[in-house]
Amino acid sequence: MDSLSFPKIQRTAFKVSSLFDQSDEKSYWLSKTPYERLEAVELMRRIIYGYDPSTTRLQRVFEATQRSSG
Repeated sequence: MDSLSFPKIQRTAFKVSSLFDQSDEKSYWLSKTPYERLEAVELMRRIIYGYDPSTTRLQRVFEATQRSSG
Protein backbone atom coordinates (compact mmCIF):
# COMPACT_ATOMS: atom_id res chain seq x y z
CA MET A 1 0.00 0.00 0.00
CA ASP A 2 3.02 2.27 -0.14
CA SER A 3 2.32 3.11 -3.77
CA LEU A 4 -0.84 5.04 -2.90
CA SER A 5 -0.93 8.56 -4.18
CA PHE A 6 -3.56 11.16 -3.58
CA PRO A 7 -5.96 11.41 -6.53
CA LYS A 8 -6.56 14.71 -8.25
CA ILE A 9 -9.87 16.27 -7.31
CA GLN A 10 -12.25 16.63 -10.21
CA ARG A 11 -13.91 19.93 -9.33
CA THR A 12 -16.27 19.93 -12.32
CA ALA A 13 -18.09 16.73 -11.32
CA PHE A 14 -21.29 17.40 -9.41
CA LYS A 15 -24.30 15.18 -8.85
CA VAL A 16 -27.41 15.76 -6.74
CA SER A 17 -29.38 12.76 -5.55
CA SER A 18 -31.66 11.72 -2.74
CA LEU A 19 -30.56 9.55 0.16
CA PHE A 20 -33.46 7.27 -0.68
CA ASP A 21 -32.29 6.61 -4.26
CA GLN A 22 -30.95 3.13 -4.94
CA SER A 23 -27.15 3.18 -5.13
CA ASP A 24 -24.81 0.97 -7.13
CA GLU A 25 -21.96 1.40 -4.62
CA LYS A 26 -22.44 -2.02 -3.05
CA SER A 27 -22.10 -3.84 -6.36
CA TYR A 28 -19.10 -1.66 -7.26
CA TRP A 29 -17.21 -2.53 -4.07
CA LEU A 30 -18.17 -6.21 -4.27
CA SER A 31 -16.63 -6.29 -7.75
CA LYS A 32 -13.26 -5.19 -6.30
CA THR A 33 -10.72 -7.53 -4.76
CA PRO A 34 -10.17 -7.43 -0.99
CA TYR A 35 -6.75 -5.85 -1.61
CA GLU A 36 -8.29 -3.05 -3.72
CA ARG A 37 -10.85 -2.42 -0.99
CA LEU A 38 -8.11 -2.17 1.65
CA GLU A 39 -6.18 0.24 -0.59
CA ALA A 40 -9.29 2.43 -0.84
CA VAL A 41 -9.78 2.41 2.94
CA GLU A 42 -6.12 3.33 3.49
CA LEU A 43 -6.36 6.17 0.95
CA MET A 44 -9.48 7.55 2.67
CA ARG A 45 -7.75 7.29 6.06
CA ARG A 46 -4.77 9.24 4.77
CA ILE A 47 -7.00 11.91 3.24
CA ILE A 48 -9.07 12.32 6.41
CA TYR A 49 -6.35 12.06 9.07
CA GLY A 50 -3.31 13.07 7.06
CA TYR A 51 -0.05 11.24 6.61
CA ASP A 52 3.28 12.37 7.95
CA PRO A 53 6.09 9.80 7.61
CA SER A 54 8.05 11.39 10.44
CA THR A 55 5.28 10.65 12.97
CA THR A 56 4.35 7.13 11.89
CA ARG A 57 6.19 5.52 14.79
CA LEU A 58 5.08 5.48 18.38
CA GLN A 59 6.62 8.22 20.46
CA ARG A 60 8.72 7.08 23.40
CA VAL A 61 8.92 9.18 26.53
CA PHE A 62 11.31 8.60 29.41
CA GLU A 63 10.56 10.24 32.72
CA ALA A 64 12.68 9.86 35.85
CA THR A 65 11.10 10.58 39.23
CA GLN A 66 12.54 10.81 42.71
CA ARG A 67 10.82 8.60 45.28
CA SER A 68 10.24 10.17 48.64
CA SER A 69 11.47 8.20 51.63
CA GLY A 70 8.92 7.11 54.19
